[in-house]
Amino acid sequence: MLSTNIFLKVIDRSIPAQIVFEDDLVLAFRDIHPQAPTHILIIPKKEIPTHDDLTEADQAILGRMHWAANQIAKQLNLTDGYRLVINCKDSGGQTVPHLHMHLLGGRNLGWPPG
Repeated sequence: MLSTNIFLKVIDRSIPAQIVFEDDLVLAFRDIHPQAPTHILIIPKKEIPTHDDLTEADQAILGRMHWAANQIAKQLNLTDGYRLVINCKDSGGQTVPHLHMHLLGGRNLGWPPG
């Protein structure tokens, strides 16, 4: 792996995280600064800096991230709904240089976000 961003440290277990899902492609864990009662981060185990850096070969990873979100939402009983968010680059609100999806739920999230 090329860098040492915080998500890579979660993947290699050099920092602790409350993991809620893991398979060979993705890892999901509770956000330490939750923006909703349920706030899970879903990350690929492959280092992909941003959504802009996805390639055709990454289709399975992105699909697996969405499938994991579906399974986690069921596991956490988010029957009233949830929001999935992927921020891309600084102006898009991305703060960690590793592709990640936010799974938010447990309250009415409304639109626009606020």
